[in-house]
Amino acid sequence: MKIALIGDGKMAKAIAPLATDRGHSITVMLGAADNREGAGITRERLGSPDVAIEFTEPSAAAGNVLACARAGLPVVVGTTGWYDQLDRVIAEVGGLGGTMFWAPNFSVGVAVLSAAIEAASAALRGVPGFDIHLVETHHAAKKDKPSGTAASLARIAESGLGREVPITSVRTGHVPGTHELVIDAAFEQLRLVHEARDRRVFADGAISAAEWLQGRKGVFTMRDVLQHQEGERNR
Repeated sequence: MKIALIGDGKMAKAIAPLATDRGHSITVMLGAADNREGAGITRERLGSPDVAIEFTEPSAAAGNVLACARAGLPVVVGTTGWYDQLDRVIAEVGGLGGTMFWAPNFSVGVAVLSAAIEAASAALRGVPGFDIHLVETHHAAKKDKPSGTAASLARIAESGLGREVPITSVRTGHVPGTHELVIDAAFEQLRLVHEARDRRVFADGAISAAEWLQGRKGVFTMRDVLQHQEGERNR
């Protein structure tokens, strides 16, 4: 599989060697200077790839995704912090007949945590005496606050509980990413935690998403991958 990397930051540099180790080739690592307002995204300039993986800045993500869709190029989007535009972009990608895989987090463990939070919050709906809070910790250079993953997890909990779930964001050091849902009552506490030990977990997940996307049309998330795998196991 030929992969174009849109973005030349830490995530792109983590993806490139892992993709090569898995037998894929990198056609280009496109930096911001060569891609103003998505102008660098054409099949020819990207080296005729099979798929693009996008990790850039929140201000650039929507334009990059739509440029990929116009070029007929499937795209895996790892950038967060732009989800106020997500519904519009999904609609436009659909109108263009494009293919997009988006996720605030490409870790399988976070997908499992999402399912666990969904079940726990639904079980606690209407149960008195429990206070729920989400705490997320990331490296000091992370720009969006709260993280896209934290916002997504909070929405899942809020849907089950029927009430708002506050988020505390911590930015310190070099932490790849930790998300913890604290469920606290007077005499007991439940904590659901995912801790990323290395940013390569996100790089590896993005490559897996790109592999899974081959031959598919539409807009997909990690939930689609897990449901597909469950369906395969139940056959």
